[in-house]
Amino acid sequence: MSQDTLLHDEDGAVDPNLPPDPSRRFWVTTACAVGGVAGVATAIPLVSTFAPSEKARAAGAPVEVDVADLAPGQMRTVEWRGKPVWILRRSDAQLAGIKKQDPYLADPNSERPGFTPEYAKNEDRSRKPDLFVCVGICTHLGCSPTAHFETGGGGGLPASWEGGFLCPCHGSTFDLAGRVYKNKPAPDNLEVPPYQYLSDTRIIVGVDEDNKA
Repeated sequence: MSQDTLLHDEDGAVDPNLPPDPSRRFWVTTACAVGGVAGVATAIPLVSTFAPSEKARAAGAPVEVDVADLAPGQMRTVEWRGKPVWILRRSDAQLAGIKKQDPYLADPNSERPGFTPEYAKNEDRSRKPDLFVCVGICTHLGCSPTAHFETGGGGGLPASWEGGFLCPCHGSTFDLAGRVYKNKPAPDNLEVPPYQYLSDTRIIVGVDEDNKA
């Protein structure tokens, strides 16, 4: 059994468009459909990795991910508990852009409970500044936002845009730390799932100090 992993580059974006509480079947179908479109529109590699068994995955088994080959500006998508989890390697320029966004954000310090573990309650919302991990589901009605890593306005994005995510359903926007902008339908930042490092190049999603497998 294989698990699809979507890899985005800094100039591209993949839009899974998941509905609320997506089932595994719909997520896999959508990922395949997106892969087909991406093959026409832009070159986005589709990488397969070994996955837990169906029974283990349904029970929410932790997912190990090798991030050694994830270059700055690239994002990988894995499945955990039937949800897409984004793993983004942020470049130095992207990290610098995050620091400029606080005045425009609804919850810049991630103070609202339930979406950010203690170790991610920092400006980057991550254990290490460069690697960002979040659940790719909008906190409004459960759609899956699209990655828009290019800076600058246009297409409904403000001139101050430093890269981030745009929800196509109702227009909520999030910065590259998954923090929601002010006056948007989404009430909260994107969720940071429990995760920890197994080594400098491997992480495990679904396990941390307070959440054991």
